[in-house]
Amino acid sequence: MANVIVTGSSRGIGFELAKLFANEGHTVLALSVNDEPIRNLKNTSIKTFPFDLTHSSDFEKLEDFIKREWKKVDILINNAGALLNKPFSETSLAEFKRVYDVNVFGVAAMTGMVVPYMPKNGHVVTISSMGGVQGSMKFPGLSAYSSSKGAVITLTELLAEEYKETGPSFNVLALGAVQTEMLEEAFPGYNAPVTALEMAAYIKNFALTGYTLFNGKLIQVSNSTP
Repeated sequence: MANVIVTGSSRGIGFELAKLFANEGHTVLALSVNDEPIRNLKNTSIKTFPFDLTHSSDFEKLEDFIKREWKKVDILINNAGALLNKPFSETSLAEFKRVYDVNVFGVAAMTGMVVPYMPKNGHVVTISSMGGVQGSMKFPGLSAYSSSKGAVITLTELLAEEYKETGPSFNVLALGAVQTEMLEEAFPGYNAPVTALEMAAYIKNFALTGYTLFNGKLIQVSNSTP
């Protein structure tokens, strides 16, 4: 059984991921600014505490937990994300930076902190978006969000190269439209063909097995954009 960290676990895909891993007997640390939804599950296989990717003090709390409770982390799923749906001409630099603080710098900080505790066969899976894939269809209003999701695709490729001798493996999943609260914020009224639970099941299986066949790879998980 694996020790699994899932960020962005208060709703949508992250919430379903935490439940799926726990139901299979894995031990899960579900992190989110709002930990109440996970806490309300009262599942003893899921640990949680409030966590903000932009607060350095929260990373100290996380490292203390790993050292004290787990000693090692088998799987890290960088799922947390910040969305901004706003025309570029109306977006302030502070708003742009806020998206990057979560989607890029938060992912880098989390990965950098957790990787030293991961074995060679560990697996870091970062959740990106089809909007971040070069040459894919783009949508107005998502300049900060989609460009940040492109950044973590390249980051994943570089980390896989840097750690290819020692592990863990690094892969990135670019998701298409999934029926989540975030999708509703980006595309109000749009009904996606994939549920959060369906996508979470795919991500869980990939996180558990994908490292044996993939490293440094971008996998497009999409049947609709959006």
